[in-house]
Formats: sequence, C-alpha cells, structure tokens
Amino acid sequence: MQQSVRLFNPVLIVGCIIITVSFAVRASFGVFQIPIADEFGWLRTDFSMAIAIQNLAWGIGQPIFGAIAEKIGDRRAIILGALFYAAGLVLSAWSVTPFEHQMYAWLVGFGIAGTGFGVILAVVGRAASDANRSMSLAIITAAGSFGQVLGAPTAEWMLSFLPWQTVFILFAVAVLTLVLTLPFMRAPQQASNADLAESMGQILRKAFRDPSYTLIFIGFFSCGYQLGFITAHFPAFVAEMCGPIQPGGMLHAVGITTTSALGAISISLIGLANIGGTLLAGWAGNHFPKKYLLAIIYAARTVAAAGFIIFPITPLSVIVFSLVMGSLWLATVPLTSGLVAHLYGLRYMGTLYGIIFFSHQVGSFLGIWLGGRLYDAHGDYTLVWWIGVAIGAFSAVVHLPIRENRPVPAPA
Repeated sequence: MQQSVRLFNPVLIVGCIIITVSFAVRASFGVFQIPIADEFGWLRTDFSMAIAIQNLAWGIGQPIFGAIAEKIGDRRAIILGALFYAAGLVLSAWSVTPFEHQMYAWLVGFGIAGTGFGVILAVVGRAASDANRSMSLAIITAAGSFGQVLGAPTAEWMLSFLPWQTVFILFAVAVLTLVLTLPFMRAPQQASNADLAESMGQILRKAFRDPSYTLIFIGFFSCGYQLGFITAHFPAFVAEMCGPIQPGGMLHAVGITTTSALGAISISLIGLANIGGTLLAGWAGNHFPKKYLLAIIYAARTVAAAGFIIFPITPLSVIVFSLVMGSLWLATVPLTSGLVAHLYGLRYMGTLYGIIFFSHQVGSFLGIWLGGRLYDAHGDYTLVWWIGVAIGAFSAVVHLPIRENRPVPAPA
C-alpha cells in the first residue's frame, strides 16, 4: 500500500479550505440571534430552535454523508453537501416565520454534514501516512477553528451595513464556491487488507459490540452540548449580561465599544485559541493515550465553565474564559476521530465517526434548545451553564475505561 509521507499535500490543503468556509458560516449563527428576534418580535426560543434543529440535522446527516462518500466518492458527497448548505441559507433569507427558519435549518444542517468533519476527516485520514495522521486530523480541526475566527466577526461587520437576509445569501455564494477546489482533492484508499476484507455491516457490528465504542459515543455528547450552547448563545449572553466596557480602556482602544461587539469577538477568540490547542492535541495524540487526553480536556472544560459562571461576568472574564475554553474547544475532535480510526481502521472511518458525531449533535441540539427555552423561562442562562458543568464532569469519567487496543475480528 503506497502512503504519502508528506504532511502537507493537496488533499489536506483543500480540506482546510472547505472546513474553514463551512465553519465560518456555521459559527456565525449566534450573531443573528438578536437581529432576527428583534425584527420579527420573536422569543429567544424561536431562532434558538432553528439553530438547534440545524445541529441535530448535522448529526443525523453526518453518518449518512460518511456512507455516501464511501459508496460514491468523497467529492460527490461534498458537492451534495454544498448544494444543501446553499439552498438552506437562501431559503432562510426569505423566511419570515419561526417555522420556516426551523424547516430550512434541516437543509443547512445536512449541508454542514456534507462539508464538515465527518467527510473531510475521513478523506484526509486516508491521504495521510500513519506517522502524520494525528497531526493531519489536528490541522483540519484547527482550520475549523480558523473559520470560527473569521465567521462571527465577519457576520457582525456585514450586519453593520447589510440586512441579515443579504448576509445569508452572500454566505450561500461562499459555500458554493467550494466546489471549485474539489478537482485537487484526490485521496487514495489508505486501508489495510483486513479493512478491505470487511464489509460495512461487519465493521459496524464489531463497533457496536465493543463497549469502548459505546463509551466514546456517550462521552462525545457533552462536547456537543457545551459547544452548541456557547456558539449559539454566548454572543447574546455577553451582550446582555456582561459588565460595561470602560471608555478609554484597552478594548475601547481597539474598537470594541459595545458588549454586542465583544460577544462576536469572543467567538473569534475561542476559535483563535483553539488553533493552538487543537494542534497540541494532535501532537499529544501521537505520544500519549488518547482516552486520558480526552478525560483531561473534559475535566478542564468543567473547571473553566464553573469558574466563569461563579464569578462576576466582566469584559476581562469573558476574554479569559474565551481563551481558556478555546484552547480546549475542538481539541477533542482529532483525538476522538483518531481513536475511531485506530480501533476500527480507515475504510469506514467516515461512517463510524459520523455515528459517534451524532451523539455530539444531540448534545448540541439540547444545549442550544435548552439555552433558549430556559432563558425565556428564567430570564438568564445560569441553569444551562450548570447542566453543562455536570455533563462535562460525567464525560471526563466516561473516557477512562476505554480500551485503546484494536478489537480482534471474530473468527468466521
């Protein structure tokens, strides 16, 4: 089997471009919470539900698009995903009721699945050598963080002179241009003879019977809950609950004069910090057991979230929390996907990781929906934060019993 020995190759570069654009758009939806709710007089729950459905659709679509990529080709799956994504954005731009936004969120969610981690991580993993795989997966994940750095501030800037409907349409155009990069994405089928000999049904049965796969599935739930809630609600949370930005201070000097702007910047800071955190996780995944690294990340998130909500919310605490949480943000992705590839091989990595990712997106759905629902019921987000703290601690414990040795196939 011929393997690429270069870390940077055309597949990795194109994968980074696709993930960056896809995640820039995805990470910006929290910025639209207040403008859309204010224009139509909606409750916070209404648009939150649309974002929650988008994340649920992403989770449902991820194993589907992983299987599509493995059956008819990665590039065709990405084209289909881009079409879903763009259609959902354009139709949402013309929507005037919560129901319409929630319906078209399904299209956006499937579009993110087709242009997101499940498909891209699998194709990049196959194109990488064994020595480079963990770092390649980390670089792709860091590209998603870079998209997050760009997405929310770009949306906030565009909303300063364009209606939100126009911003949605421009985002749709950006997603469609991704198909122009696909001629350069040709990944070999990097799989062992044993992987190729097993059918999808056989590998799925082997994974479903393995307790470690179940533990990974359960553990990824809290990651989705925390990320979904923060991405969708943190800009509004900061805008409404953060202490005032002092005139003449450092933030004021760099042009951040309102808590609304600080909320958008906080999402960008999370993404910026996560570039370093994810690359470090990719390096560490080659040197230390991945299950212990995942347990440490979830425990650190738990401490960071608890500390943030206990102390007064100030511009400084928002920045510190964004940087700390950002360093842990998507660091779970290269470790989780790398663990799946290590345990079950590369042939059906997209489908297997997609199923694990469904748990992540169920968590995202609940984090986003509960954020809006409990905000409308209580007028703040405190209870949602503490739920996230509890399940983060649970996830840290769940990863400890995982066995990292590859299951031996049952005799025929």
